[in-house]
Amino acid sequence: MKVFENELIKEKIYKETLDNGLEIYILPRKDVSKKVIMWGTKFGAVDNDFTINGERVIVPDGIAHYLEHKMFEQRNGINALDALTSIGVEANAFTGATETVYLYECTDNFYEALEEFMDYVQNPYFTDENVEKERGIIGQEIMMYDDYPDSKIHYNLMECLYHNNAVKIPVAGTIETIAEIDKEKLYKIYNTFYVPENMKIVVAGDFEPDEIIKAIKKYMIMKKSNNNIIRNYPTEPETIAKESCVAQMEVSIPSFLVGYKINRGDDDIKKAVAIDILNELLFGKSSKFFTDLYEQNLLYEPVEMSMDYDRNYAMILIEGESKNPEKAIELIKDNITSHKEKGINDEEFQRIKKEIYGKYLKEYNDLSTITQRIIINILKADEPFEMIESLQQIDIHYVENVLKENFDATQSAYSIIEPKK
Repeated sequence: MKVFENELIKEKIYKETLDNGLEIYILPRKDVSKKVIMWGTKFGAVDNDFTINGERVIVPDGIAHYLEHKMFEQRNGINALDALTSIGVEANAFTGATETVYLYECTDNFYEALEEFMDYVQNPYFTDENVEKERGIIGQEIMMYDDYPDSKIHYNLMECLYHNNAVKIPVAGTIETIAEIDKEKLYKIYNTFYVPENMKIVVAGDFEPDEIIKAIKKYMIMKKSNNNIIRNYPTEPETIAKESCVAQMEVSIPSFLVGYKINRGDDDIKKAVAIDILNELLFGKSSKFFTDLYEQNLLYEPVEMSMDYDRNYAMILIEGESKNPEKAIELIKDNITSHKEKGINDEEFQRIKKEIYGKYLKEYNDLSTITQRIIINILKADEPFEMIESLQQIDIHYVENVLKENFDATQSAYSIIEPKK
């Protein structure tokens, strides 16, 4: 069993790789009542074109999310989500651009729930009837997302930033694309991507690593697949598709989302940490930028900047609300340019770095949050402690280089949602 240890936060994570290729990560926490488990697969909304053992397969947009819904269906007619809830655990699942994750958390009945949990993830049951029944439910969900300003502003920006990348496709798909989904397609993607060497499990709580490994092995029936999976991603030009998109919805205050299209790199997790630091330095509540825009009634809360990346994309996002979003966006870009030219104050950098450390440490104190952070990171092939270790290693020169090299105005676009007139 491999052990990852970070002395700064005094945490250990244990990793065991089963004979079938499944990797299990355990974060032991003595004397805590909550227990959390997450089981993820490297399969999400962008994986709609792939080659499996020499056979090219193209599946409808939204199928990863559709499969997530259908996984709870059981041959005995009982919904696995209802079964887990009935024994007192909180169960859920989510689908992202590049991953699907199943989970539950509880204070009691963890091992009773583990049997049900591992049974439904390993035993899909799809019929023509139950697949058709789900179509209307997911169709309603799609229409609901269409009415969500947060969803609309995000995907409008993706349409601006990307020409061909599937990250611009809504995770749930569209009414038209889900109409093409049938049980054969669902079994095809299950048998391709829901295989042990493409999946990870993270468990956190008051566990002895050997005992939880033994329990998982007891219910493990998956065999090593030896699938040769090639993901076929379309060629994406370096340019953006268009500069902006403005839409009207039922909102009281205009919101905006600015995006910078950047290249993937070997240090993306470290770069994401640098962006967290730059967010506070450039736009945080104590920054001159926020104070000035607050006094001008252009911002009421600080904007939030973050980095999103995975296998085939990387971007920096800046979101906020303003009564004059175009002016706020202009000043945001001016602020970035100004800091590129004058550099970063070392005293401020050191202060913010300590603040970010406190923020990350707070995540480790919440089992649900840190378990999700770990599963997402390891599905991206990052190490469990890589984020906090990157923060330890980062110096002011690295952050200044990130600022200078990743905010190209020609690679920037924005999306605005304004109130209906």
